Amino acid sequence: MTQEILRAEGLRKSFPGVQALDGVDLTLRPGEVHVLLGENGAGKSTLIKMLSGAHHPDEGRVLLDGQPVDIRDARTAQRLGIATIYQEFNLVPQLTVAENLALGRPPRRFGFVDTRAMRRQAAELLARVGVDVDPATPIAGLGIARMQMVEIAKALALNARILIMDEPTAVLTTGEVDRLFAIVRQLRDAGVAVVFITHHLEEIAEIGDRVTVLRDGRSVAEVAADTPQNELIRLMVGRPIDQQFPRRPAEVGEALLTVRGLSRRGAFDDVSFEVRAGEVVGVAGLVGAGRTEVARAVFGADRYDSGQVSVRGETLARADVHAAMRAGLGLVPEDRKGQGLVLGDDVAANLGLVTLRRATRAGFVDLRAQRRAAAKVAEQLAIRMTGLDQEVRTLSGGNQQKVVIGKWLVAEAGVLILDEPTRGIDVGAKVEIYQLINALTDSGRAVLMISSDLPEILGMSDRILVMARGRLVGELPAAQATQDAVMELAVTDVEASRVQ
Repeated sequence: MTQEILRAEGLRKSFPGVQALDGVDLTLRPGEVHVLLGENGAGKSTLIKMLSGAHHPDEGRVLLDGQPVDIRDARTAQRLGIATIYQEFNLVPQLTVAENLALGRPPRRFGFVDTRAMRRQAAELLARVGVDVDPATPIAGLGIARMQMVEIAKALALNARILIMDEPTAVLTTGEVDRLFAIVRQLRDAGVAVVFITHHLEEIAEIGDRVTVLRDGRSVAEVAADTPQNELIRLMVGRPIDQQFPRRPAEVGEALLTVRGLSRRGAFDDVSFEVRAGEVVGVAGLVGAGRTEVARAVFGADRYDSGQVSVRGETLARADVHAAMRAGLGLVPEDRKGQGLVLGDDVAANLGLVTLRRATRAGFVDLRAQRRAAAKVAEQLAIRMTGLDQEVRTLSGGNQQKVVIGKWLVAEAGVLILDEPTRGIDVGAKVEIYQLINALTDSGRAVLMISSDLPEILGMSDRILVMARGRLVGELPAAQATQDAVMELAVTDVEASRVQ
């Protein structure tokens, strides 16, 4: 048996009101990909934060090369050869790509930062992960997928012995995932121990060697990566899940959302579609196709140059979020922490964000009514929390997403735009979100769902719109949609088709 590079024994960690880890064991070997699997709130994030120095265990110990180590902070972890790519990006938006890649260790010449060398090194790292980005570009100007690849490049620069990857594929396209897996295999062949966290079960057998399953803060099993998915799900959630995509078509009614000729120079062009009561319309496409840009323009968060957005036949004013909300539109953004939540506030305050103005009379907020509505929705969505006063930042990813969706339930939105609704969410929480989507359409509401997860789009949509390079290039009914059919449209050469 290959010698262990790291062993964690009996790790325990508690936070106020929460036992995050309750005696977790983990072993890592050089030259293997060890998958860490579990529901949101199972303890995965707490465990990797201990290994990376962000948290310190209450009990238990970590051994590196057979010797106990005290990983007090991130600098200590890096010195020991442990690098971590977090699901929530650890980048400085105001700095350039090159400055982020060299943060804390820039090349110097004559005592000054060597900008030319820094950009040259950044270009080499970006080429290694296959990203065509100017190193002088500010991070704030990148999309989520490119930020993820910059994070990966940043970790590779450390030449770590142990690389921890937390949901690295959550926002990547199929091609980008293939590129990432090639990098992971190269690292494994070079003797690096990789900890790989994913909620995409189909990835486990493709990239993993062993799997440790966490549930309720405990390590409940260690199995081979080729273990059948149904068994992995049973180990994760403690029960079998009969149907991964439980779409229940509802009776389709009138058009609730109508978009005609929506265009913005450099982003999207002549986009038209409608979403009717009782249906889920999926929007597929590669990263950069313009899906999120269209969704934000429809909601009024961003401007558009021409076109029209109507809700129930009433045309909305351009770039007016309040008009969209009054009309019954709701948006769940792809970046829930940056755009969907106020992390320092509690669950009740976040659930009441959208209805705050409506609940205000003569300058005073009816807090009692707000709290009653929040409690009702929290119970309906089965949000796992210690109470409505719990800070939303301390919830698991799946429960945070429920809060983001829940605030629109409190507001009784008639049309809900969901942008990557299950990003970073485990299979159990995904099914709960899907059941919520069914409940919305059963009640006569409409859902526009953007997702990079093709099985999700295929499994939960009644119709699928496909975008490529800012244009709507096709529509497929659910009965005719396949991954190949969607991808064939997604890679359409829009410019060539215009010429023909």
